[in-house]
Amino acid sequence: MVRAGDPAPDFTVPKAGGEAYNDLEAFTLSDALGDGPIVLAFFPAAFTSGCTAEMCAFRDSMDAFEELDAQVYGVSVDLPFAQNVWIDDHELSFPMLSDWDHEVIHAYDVVLEDMYGSIEVAQRSVFVLDAEGTVTYRWVREGENPDFEAFVEEVREAVAAAR
Repeated sequence: MVRAGDPAPDFTVPKAGGEAYNDLEAFTLSDALGDGPIVLAFFPAAFTSGCTAEMCAFRDSMDAFEELDAQVYGVSVDLPFAQNVWIDDHELSFPMLSDWDHEVIHAYDVVLEDMYGSIEVAQRSVFVLDAEGTVTYRWVREGENPDFEAFVEEVREAVAAAR
């Protein structure tokens, strides 16, 4: 289990930028380190109501994250092509990382094994990494979804502390 104080597991996955259906490029976490804090916001599935509400709350707070030089990434097991459509549909202003082979959710130990009783997805969770790649904040959903606006503010405060 990845905890605060641990080095963040490195990974390489497709990154969906949202500019077009095929707006894809490889993303390696270790290459993104050094420019400021990183937020990895794991969510179960694009196009679902709770995940849309959460990612839109991040979208609506992006100015506050940018002021802290933070990079925000949504992470799910959705294919990057679907993530691109979802980004466009909801005008999300940050990229999505496609863990289509489920390696990242296992590395971070945030596996929800039975969404709708049948599929393995990411458990709703957030990790904040400092510029060196150390996990400084870890939250994994237990119970109901939080108030996403208040929760995103808590994440922003964790980012400020990681600077």
